[in-house]
Amino acid sequence: MKPPLTLQLVWERDLVFGGRTGDTEMTLDSAGQAGPSPVQALAFALAACMGMDVAHILAKGRHEMRGLGITLTATRAPEDPHRLLTADLRFTVTGDVPEAAVQRAIALSHDKYCSVWHSLRQDIALTTSFSVTAGT
Repeated sequence: MKPPLTLQLVWERDLVFGGRTGDTEMTLDSAGQAGPSPVQALAFALAACMGMDVAHILAKGRHEMRGLGITLTATRAPEDPHRLLTADLRFTVTGDVPEAAVQRAIALSHDKYCSVWHSLRQDIALTTSFSVTAGT
């Protein structure tokens, strides 16, 4: 079993907080200036979680991935609490990787492995797509 997640947030000014967990520090800013806003941080977490899963699954499958880019586009509710309504993740894979392997890795992340996705409301409309280029 994984140990409990602990972190500390300290108010710095306005709506800016400094965060720390272990040896890692970050700044959260409601305005998204000094650091990501909380919702931007959530979106980063979702994209990173699925991206790390995809990279790990492709590496375990011994596919020669040389690059992975992820673009997340999300919509938010117009009224409070302005929660995420949709999230679209587009993966760009560079390398000699079969499309079927990428599709499988994304599906495994979505359906089984991504702890961030499984911690969110499941009525968020999550869509994914990908492209693979041989690259150099």
